[in-house]
Amino acid sequence: MKAIRIHSFGPPEVMKIEEIPVPEPGPGQVVVTVKAAGVNPVDTYIRSGLYRPDLKLPYTPGLDAAGVIAAIGEGVNHRSIGQRVYVAWSLSGTYAEQVLCKEFQTHPLPDAVTFGQGAAIGVPYGAAYRALFQRAGAQAGEVVLVHGASGGVGIAAVQLARKGGMRVIGTAGTEAGRELVLAQGAHHVLNHREAGYLDKIQELTCGRGVDVILEMLANVNLDHDLPILTTRGRVVVIGSRGRVEIDPRNAMMREASILGMTLYNATDKELASMHAAFVAGLEDGTLRPVVSSEIPLAEAATAHHAVMESSTLGKIVLLP
Repeated sequence: MKAIRIHSFGPPEVMKIEEIPVPEPGPGQVVVTVKAAGVNPVDTYIRSGLYRPDLKLPYTPGLDAAGVIAAIGEGVNHRSIGQRVYVAWSLSGTYAEQVLCKEFQTHPLPDAVTFGQGAAIGVPYGAAYRALFQRAGAQAGEVVLVHGASGGVGIAAVQLARKGGMRVIGTAGTEAGRELVLAQGAHHVLNHREAGYLDKIQELTCGRGVDVILEMLANVNLDHDLPILTTRGRVVVIGSRGRVEIDPRNAMMREASILGMTLYNATDKELASMHAAFVAGLEDGTLRPVVSSEIPLAEAATAHHAVMESSTLGKIVLLP
C-alpha cells in the first residue's frame, strides 16, 4: 500500500510517498481503509522535530482519518468489517491507504457525515472539547471568546459552545472567515486585524467581560486577553508560537486562571467521554465539521505548507 514516510525531521518536503506492507491487526486491533486523512498543525510540529524528537524514524505522520473497517483482530467486539468510522489517533499513522488502530481509536461515523468531515474530527474537536469543558469547565449561560474561530479548532469550539448553551464571540481576520464563523453559530464575530477590536467586548457583554477565552495564539494575544475577563475568568492556551510577557496584576485582580491543555494528557475516560459527545453531535447534526480543501495524499507537503497559513478556513484533508 502507499503511505507517506518521513526518514528525517525537516521541512514539508521530507515527506515522501512510498510502498509499505499492508498492516495486519493483532488482538484488540482493527485495520481501516483510509478514505480521508486530516491535516493538523501538530503534524507539522512533529515532522519538523519540534515535538516528539524521540520518535523512531522512519514513520508515517497523521493522527486523524475516516474510512471503512477492512480487518479486525481477535477480541474485537464493537467494530465490524465494512463499518464506517472516524479515527482519532492510531498505531501506524493516518497518511496512508490503510491504518492500524486499537479498536477504540475508531468511532462510528454516521452515514450523513462525509469521510472528509470524519477526518476533521479527532484533533480539532478533541482540542476544543478538552479546552472548553475538561479544562475551563465552561457552563451554559457563560460567555466564551474563541480566538481564531475560522480554523478547524475554532469552528469546533464555536459549535460545541453553542450546543452547550453558551454565548459565543469569535474572531477572524477576513470577511469570508467572519461569515463562516457566524454560519457556525457565533453570536458575534470580531475582526482580529482591526486595531482595538477587543475594546468591543465591554459593549457586547454589558461591561461584564467574558468567562472563558480559548486562545489559539497565546504569544500574540495573552496579555490582551486578561483585561477582558470577568471575575474568575479562564483563559485556555490551545496554541502558541513563541514567548509572551504579561502583567500578572490583570490576573490577580480578577482571580483569573491561565490554563494549558494538550490532548496527550487526556485519560482514556476523558477521551471516551468526548468521543461519545462527538458521535451524538454528528448524529443529531449539531456538530458539522467544515472541510476547506481536499488534497491528494502524494501532495502532503503542499498540505503542510497550507495548514500553517492564517488564511486557512476550516479543515484540510488528504485523499489517498
